[in-house]
Amino acid sequence: MADTFLQTIWLVPIYALIGAISTIPWSPGIIRRTGPRPAAYINLVTTAIAFTHALIALSASWNKPAQYLYFSWLHVANFDFTIAVEVSSLTVGAIALVTGLNVLAIVFAIGYLEMDWGWARFHVMMALFEAGMCALVLCNSLFFSYFILEILTLCTYLLLGFWFSQPLVVTGARDAFLTKRVGDLFLLMGVLALYPLAGTWDFSELARWAQTANVNPTAITLVCLALIAGPMGKCAVFPLHLWLDEAMEGPVPATILRNSVVVATGAWVLVKLQPVLALSPFALSFATFIGAVTAVGASLIVIAQVDVKRALSYSVSAFMGLVFVAVGTGQTQAALLLVFTHAVAISLLVMSTGGVVWNSITQDLRLYGGLWSRRPISAIAFIVGAAGLVAFPPLGGFWALLQIADGLWTTQPLLVGVILVTNALTAFSVTRVFCLMFGNKPKPMTVRSPEVHWPMMLPMTILMGFVMHAPLVLQSLSLLPEWAYINKDVALLLIWSTIFGCSISAVVYLSPLVPKPVTLPWKPLQDFFAYDLYTANLYRVTIVFGVAVVSRLIALIDRYLVDGIVNLVGLVSIFGGETLKYSTSGQSQFYALTILLGVCLLGTIVGWPLLSHMELSFSF
Repeated sequence: MADTFLQTIWLVPIYALIGAISTIPWSPGIIRRTGPRPAAYINLVTTAIAFTHALIALSASWNKPAQYLYFSWLHVANFDFTIAVEVSSLTVGAIALVTGLNVLAIVFAIGYLEMDWGWARFHVMMALFEAGMCALVLCNSLFFSYFILEILTLCTYLLLGFWFSQPLVVTGARDAFLTKRVGDLFLLMGVLALYPLAGTWDFSELARWAQTANVNPTAITLVCLALIAGPMGKCAVFPLHLWLDEAMEGPVPATILRNSVVVATGAWVLVKLQPVLALSPFALSFATFIGAVTAVGASLIVIAQVDVKRALSYSVSAFMGLVFVAVGTGQTQAALLLVFTHAVAISLLVMSTGGVVWNSITQDLRLYGGLWSRRPISAIAFIVGAAGLVAFPPLGGFWALLQIADGLWTTQPLLVGVILVTNALTAFSVTRVFCLMFGNKPKPMTVRSPEVHWPMMLPMTILMGFVMHAPLVLQSLSLLPEWAYINKDVALLLIWSTIFGCSISAVVYLSPLVPKPVTLPWKPLQDFFAYDLYTANLYRVTIVFGVAVVSRLIALIDRYLVDGIVNLVGLVSIFGGETLKYSTSGQSQFYALTILLGVCLLGTIVGWPLLSHMELSFSF
C-alpha cells in the first residue's frame, strides 16, 4: 500500500489545487449564509490529506533509488516540453515538510484571522502556495521550475497585499514583487542560454552533462551567474534582500510559510543546479562571497532593529546566506540540512512572536517587556525555537552548522569564521528579542497580554515538540554523524560562539546597570545598521535613478521622434490632399495619365540599379 502512495505522490499538489478551487465560492462572497469559515476547514482537510499521503510515501521511499516519471506535454520543432517528476526520499521528505508546516499554519490562521473579512481569500492563496512548492519539489525540469517560481512570486505578491486597503501594504507588495522580478529576469536569461549548451533542461541530465561538458569558460560563467541571480532574489540574499523586509506587512500565518520554506525554494533550485555551477569556479566563488556578505551583513542589521518582524526577517536572510556558502563550497547535503533545521525553528519563532503581536497590537520591541509571567508557553516556544536556530546542542541547528563548518575547517578557515560570527550575532539577536519581549518589567502595552487561544497555541506546541525531537528524527534517518567522527574543535567553537552571543545580550538587555534603550556608542554606526546598511538608498541612486533616466529618455524619444514622424506624415497627407483637390478636372483620361506617370516614376526608382548596370554593359 505504501508503494502505491509513493507512485502517486504527484497527486499531492493536486490536493492543494482542489482545496483552492473548492474555497473560491467563499472568497468573493458568493456563499454568504455560512460565513467564510468553511473555506479554512476545506483547505485544512485537503492539506491534512496531502501531509498524510507524503508521510506514508516517505516510509516507502527511504533507502530506495530515485524514480522518474515523465508526462508528455508538448512537442514543438526540436523542443520537447515533457514534465519530469523525481520521486525520491529527498523530494518526498521535502513535501512532507511543506505540507506539515502548512497544516500548522492553517490552524494558526484560523485563530489569527478569525475576525478578518478576507478569510476565504487568504486560504485560497495559501493553497496555491502549497501547490506551487510541492510541484517545485517534484519537478525535475529547470524550465518548468522557472514557471513554478513565477507562480510563487505571484502568490507572494497576493499574500503581501492581503490588506490592500492599507497604503503601506500596497507599497510593500509592489516593492517585493519588483525586487524579485530583477532576479527572475536574469534567471530566465540563464535558463534560455543553458539549453543550447546542454541540450536539455532535465536536472538529472544536466548533472550527467556537467561531468563531461566542454564549453567556453566565459559563456558558462555568464550563464551560471544568471542562474544564481534567480535564487538570490528568492532567498532574499544581498542585494535583493529588501523584499523579505517588505513582506512583513502581510499576515503572520503567511509569514510562517514564507520565512521557512518559501525563501528556501531558491535554495532548492540552487542545490539542483550545483553540478552545472561547478563548471565555473568564478560562479561558485561569487555564490560563496555573496552568501558570506549576506550572512554577516544581515546578522549585523538585526541587532539594531526595533520591529520584531524585521528582526526575524533579517535572521532568515543571514541563514540563507549560509546556504549559499554551503552550495558555493560544494556541500549540498549540508545546505539541505540547514534548510530543514532553519525552517522548523524559524516557524516556531514566528508563531511565538506572532501570537504576542496579535493581541498586543504593536510590533515595536521597545514597548514590550515582562511577558514571561503572563505568556509562559509563548516564552518557552521562543526559547526552543531560538535554541533550534543557532548552534545549541543537541538541537538541529547545531548539527547543520557543524557539518558546514567541518567541511571548511581545513580548506577555507576564513569561511568558518564567517559561520562563527553569524552564529554569535544570531544568538545575540534572538536573546535580545527575548529579553525585550519577555524579560524586564511589564510596560503599559503588556500589562494585559494573556496567552493566545487554542487554535494558535496548538500548532505552536506541536511544532515546539518537533523542534526538540528533530535530532532524533535526523538520527533515525541516518543524517547525523557518528560521535567518533565529529570535529571536536569546530563543535566547541560553535558552542562557545552561541554562549558568547547569548550571555553578552542577556547582560546588556537585562542588567539594570545598562541604560535603556540600548544604543551603540557611535550614532552613525547605529543608523548604518538600523537603516539596513543604506541598501534602500543604494537602490535609489543606482537602479531607481537609472530606470528613471532611461524612462524619461524613452518618453522624450516617443513624444518628439516617434510621434513627430507620425504627425509629419499626417500633415503631409493633409497638405497633399488639400493641394490636389484644386488640380482635379474630373476627366478619367487625366486620372489614367497620372497613375501611369506615377507607376513609371516608381518603376524607375526601384529599377534604377538594374538600368545603370545595363547602361554600363552597352557602353562596354
